[in-house]
Amino acid sequence: MNETLRDRILRKLDTLPDERGYQFLDYAEFLESRYAQKTAQTPNVFQRFAEGVEDSLRAGRVSATGIAETMGLLTKAMGVLQGVAAAGKSVASDVMEVAARTASRAAPLDRADEVVPSSSAPAPPPGEPNGERPEGPAGAT
Repeated sequence: MNETLRDRILRKLDTLPDERGYQFLDYAEFLESRYAQKTAQTPNVFQRFAEGVEDSLRAGRVSATGIAETMGLLTKAMGVLQGVAAAGKSVASDVMEVAARTASRAAPLDRADEVVPSSSAPAPPPGEPNGERPEGPAGAT
C-alpha cells in the first residue's frame, strides 16, 4: 500500500469512535483474507496475547470503552514486561562477555603450566650424563 493511501486511511480512522474502529478492523481482516498479496507481519508474543484478549472481550460483548481501558492497561503491562525481557537479555550478554574474557585470559596460563619436552627421547638416569652405562673393570659382567 502506498504511503499516501495509508495516511489517508489513518486520518479517516482517527475520526471514528472505537465501536466503528472495530467494525473497520473486521472489514480490514476480511479484505486481507480475500485479497492480500503478501502475508502480514507476524506479531510478537506480547501482541498475539493482547490481540487474543481483545478478541475474547469482543466475543463476550464487552463495551468498546471497557475494551479500550483493558487494552490500555495491558499495553502498559506489556511495556513493563518488554523492559524486563530487554534487561534480562542485557544481563545475560554481559555475563557471557565476562565469561569469554575470563576464559581467554585463563587459556595462556593453562599452557604455561604444561611442561613440553624438547625431544621424544627419555631423559638419561642421574649419574649417566650421556645415557651410556659406565663400564666396570675388565672382564666384569
